[in-house]
Amino acid sequence: MKVILLKNVPGQGKEGEVINVSDGYARNFLFPRKLAAEAGAQVMNDLKNKEAARLHKIEVEKAAARECAEKLSQTTVKIFAKAGADGRFYGSVTTKDISEALEKQYGISVDKRKMQLSESIKAFGTYHVECKLYTEISGKLTVVVTEQK
Repeated sequence: MKVILLKNVPGQGKEGEVINVSDGYARNFLFPRKLAAEAGAQVMNDLKNKEAARLHKIEVEKAAARECAEKLSQTTVKIFAKAGADGRFYGSVTTKDISEALEKQYGISVDKRKMQLSESIKAFGTYHVECKLYTEISGKLTVVVTEQK
């Protein structure tokens, strides 16, 4: 009997595969546990539609990431920090600070965990921050740290 696996089954195959198993194994083990469905026309069509929807979702996410990377390369985020008499920061500027400033100034939301600093920001100046938005898609953001008045 040909069945489509709905979940990974050890020793048989992975989710979405069409395999050939004995009738008793399918009826007594796979079907009651909802691990597989009989490979009929309706189920095959549903499987193709799910795969097409998944691929479409990935393409939409990639397009959004490319668009966001393009916006990031054209933006400069200004961050104001307090410093002591000798010009040293109280602490440092973190990716959380950069993410919040980016959201506040431009309305672009980038998760702080996707930002990568080459070194910690502990002095005034201009820095470039890499943002990994999606697999193989990243954008460079310019951050200017100035003294708070």
